[in-house]
Amino acid sequence: MEQRPDPDALLARVKQDEARQQRGTLKVFFGMAAGVGKTYAMLEAARERKAEGVDVVAGYVEPHGRTETEALLEGLEQLAPRAVEYRGTVLRAFDLDAALARRPQLILVDELAHSNAPGSRHPKRYQDIEELLAAGIDVYTTVNVQHLESLNDVIAQITGVIVRETVPDRLIEQADEVELVDLTPDDLLARLKEGKVYVPQQAERAAHNFFRKGNLHALRELALRTTADRVDAQMEAYRRDKAIRDPWPATVRLLVGVSSGPAAARLVRAARRMAVGLRAAWVVAYVETPSELRRPEPERDQAVQTLRLAESLGAETVTLSGPDAADALLAYARERNISKVVIGKPERSRWQDVLFGSVADDLIRKSGVIDVYVLSGDFADAERPLRAVLEPTSDVLSYLWAPVVVAITSAVTLLLDRAAIGEANLIMVFLLGVLAVALSGGRGPSVLATIMSVLAFNFLFVEPRLSFAVTDTRYLITFSVMLVVGLTVSTLVARFRWQAEAAQARERRTAALYALSRELASVRGLDNLVRAAVRHVSEVFGSRVVLLMPTGRGRLQPWGSISGWARDLDPQQVFSPDASDQGVAQWVFDRNEMAGLGTSTLSAAEAVYLPLAGAQRTVGVLGVRPDHPRRVRAPEQIHLLETFANQIALAVERATLAQEAERAQVTAETERMRAALLSSVSHDLRTPLAVITGATSSLLQDGDALDEPTRRELLQTAYGEAEWLNRLVGNLLNMTRLEAGVIQVRKEWQPLEEVVGAALARLAASRDAAAALRERPLSIDLPPTLPLVPLDGVLIEQVLVNLLHNALTHTPPGTPVAVRAWEAAGEVVVEVADRGPGLPPGSEGQVFDKFYHGQTAGRGVGLGLAICRGMVEAHGGRIWAEQRPDGGVGFRFSLPLTGLAPVPRMEDPGQRAEG
Repeated sequence: MEQRPDPDALLARVKQDEARQQRGTLKVFFGMAAGVGKTYAMLEAARERKAEGVDVVAGYVEPHGRTETEALLEGLEQLAPRAVEYRGTVLRAFDLDAALARRPQLILVDELAHSNAPGSRHPKRYQDIEELLAAGIDVYTTVNVQHLESLNDVIAQITGVIVRETVPDRLIEQADEVELVDLTPDDLLARLKEGKVYVPQQAERAAHNFFRKGNLHALRELALRTTADRVDAQMEAYRRDKAIRDPWPATVRLLVGVSSGPAAARLVRAARRMAVGLRAAWVVAYVETPSELRRPEPERDQAVQTLRLAESLGAETVTLSGPDAADALLAYARERNISKVVIGKPERSRWQDVLFGSVADDLIRKSGVIDVYVLSGDFADAERPLRAVLEPTSDVLSYLWAPVVVAITSAVTLLLDRAAIGEANLIMVFLLGVLAVALSGGRGPSVLATIMSVLAFNFLFVEPRLSFAVTDTRYLITFSVMLVVGLTVSTLVARFRWQAEAAQARERRTAALYALSRELASVRGLDNLVRAAVRHVSEVFGSRVVLLMPTGRGRLQPWGSISGWARDLDPQQVFSPDASDQGVAQWVFDRNEMAGLGTSTLSAAEAVYLPLAGAQRTVGVLGVRPDHPRRVRAPEQIHLLETFANQIALAVERATLAQEAERAQVTAETERMRAALLSSVSHDLRTPLAVITGATSSLLQDGDALDEPTRRELLQTAYGEAEWLNRLVGNLLNMTRLEAGVIQVRKEWQPLEEVVGAALARLAASRDAAAALRERPLSIDLPPTLPLVPLDGVLIEQVLVNLLHNALTHTPPGTPVAVRAWEAAGEVVVEVADRGPGLPPGSEGQVFDKFYHGQTAGRGVGLGLAICRGMVEAHGGRIWAEQRPDGGVGFRFSLPLTGLAPVPRMEDPGQRAEG
């Protein structure tokens, strides 16, 4: 029966469908092993789509030499594979970029679990397919069951083969369609013998290893079950969308309802045998009703042990909350599409069932299409109902509050009785008092108040007054109605109060989880993350916490002893495990299983230890030592703690991976710079050293035979190359000092023309630079009104030398070079401009990077301009390059005019440097 769906669920589904419409659709052809015909079925489906007018392209199809498969490829457009050379072999790879550029409606990409060739954009083919889907392209693909990540260990256990190429299960779960391509093991073995799967030599080896008949039966069952689980999930989604209340027994699922009674363990074992016989999934549920919550702690601990027993037998466990156990069990059964409910047979008399109600009777009467099985074992023992009624539900003060309220209402009604307002109104006053007691004290005090109110009304207002005798029997009806209404009001108020408390408890758990997730997502750094996790776990579970992380050789150490973060925490929030507990934590880390306090493994430990299992590996262990052991023994608390551990594990793994990625990036950048430096230095050193070696060897061997001009030319050549080497080594040292931060800027107020003159003097002292200066017109424009500038003369002189040397190196002879400066907006701007070929478009910012080389010829490792940037920025200035409209480039840097300048001495402006 279809009912009106939940609006929130429907809205969420609509949003999900809208998101899916922006992506391509994925269809997976799924099989148990190679050779069942997945590629053949994919090509047949593709040809049908092509016949319907769909634009179909075969992106990558592996026919494995099968003529039938190759025949189906005829008539389909095929993308050319990308050739990748790897270790002397040319590999055929799927060309993702070509597929995105072609952008067909449907593309065929065979072998979903395949690893891509080295150098590809993605290491795995399924990542290529995800990019295609994100681009809105529909994809057909194939995969075998042994390639699913979750089945990797199972496949290895069955076949003895560890499958290296796997895909995440989400690819199958999120696929729009999964088509099972099935074949019996006998038929597959026949195809193997006929050479339709592998070549004869490979086929013979496969038949004796992976393709054994028993293996194929197991693989086929896994494939069928995986497909069935997907179909079941689709059916569940349909039931939710249509708000179908009654279960559909397409698959058998058992729900076992247990209580805190001593026979619950026997019921769980019987239900286990039943589930095995039916080959059904089973869930064990414990319902926390108000009466269950009032039970002594030893009895509630019995329920916890029962749920742990069920988990050890392979059941899923859940703790439900509700005022009525039968209603809670049936609501959960309908939500999970459970077809059979199993409970224990109550061993009590019939009059107790009539008086106090029976869970079994309620389940049978309300179950509808759900089958109810009543097995041997107590759901509630015979003494429990009567004892539950007689047990106090509130504290002593609440019970003392009831007669006080009845006394107050009695006094008020005596005053109102004088006004002759009628007995009905007086009764309302008494019921109002009962309601007040129910709201403040609970069910027990409200029942007491109800009985006392009836007695007070009889004693004060029923003739004969001031007596409990009743002469008019009609008042017996009044007393009965008054008693029933009072009891009903007290029960309803107590139920609503319990529901409110349960809702608040759920809200607190949800808020705690949200607060943890939000803070873990916002903090940066492993120390801050661990500190936040410890604080949240300690506050929510009322416990002391330790987080142990692996150090060398996989040994665990408390993170506080590693990084020292514990000193910033409240000592009441952390603890240090002793040697015994350290061994428990190491066991948890090695086996990725929970152990310690309240578990069935190493339960003598003082704390419970949970593995922090991330997506790729176990990153540590969380230890929780509760102030009250029950805080972590209840199933819902254990599940909440496991959720906390999962969130912490993912956050720690994310932070660890971020640190590793940062270290890898730094290492890669260091290696790149080292390689670039060695390459540049080795290349640039080879030429001058060869020239120097040749010149000096000629002078040593043939010096007497050479004439004076030749010897002088050789010496000048050697000197020029040595001078160039000196400049190169100076640049390397300056760059090293800049990156190490050892260069200190000593600013003094100086006239800029002195620094420019010193830079030109240095260039003139260099033979090569002086020769280049003589070949180029040099103009200097420094206005007389230019103020003193706070600068380090040595550093700015080096900046000007590098900029001028750069201009002389990269411009042809005869082109002018200009140096000029001006004041603008609280700073002095200096420019070195040339009329050379200029910079490549878009490279104005790159020229200041280390090891950058322009398009013009010239020696050097590309450090001169990088050194200029470092020295200018050390002054608080900036440096940039601008293309000149008439050709060439201008390199400009600014120096801020900060501070109070000294009064300059008067001098003749004509003495300023001009040129």
